Amino acid sequence: MPDFMLLMHNDTVREPSSDMWDSYFTSLRQRGGFSGGSSIGSGETVRKDGPAGPVADHLVGYIRIEANDLADAKSRVAGNPVYECGGTVEVRSLPRGED
Repeated sequence: MPDFMLLMHNDTVREPSSDMWDSYFTSLRQRGGFSGGSSIGSGETVRKDGPAGPVADHLVGYIRIEANDLADAKSRVAGNPVYECGGTVEVRSLPRGED
């Protein structure tokens, strides 16, 4: 089953509650395919040669899931506290390398 990353942006119109997160993680676990996630803290960008680009400060968290396809992954955004509070959730595929 393909892997996907749900990237949460910091553009909510209201703050999600911890109860919303608990409920959402419970529903993801019940549905299957939940592989973990975390909030994203501060950091730096690095580049071997030349100046590095800026840190993407609009990303505040991620969730990794397995889903049948992009449509299935997008359906798992329903209930996400960032989404439900008016914010953006970016759904990205995680291509697997060849064995």
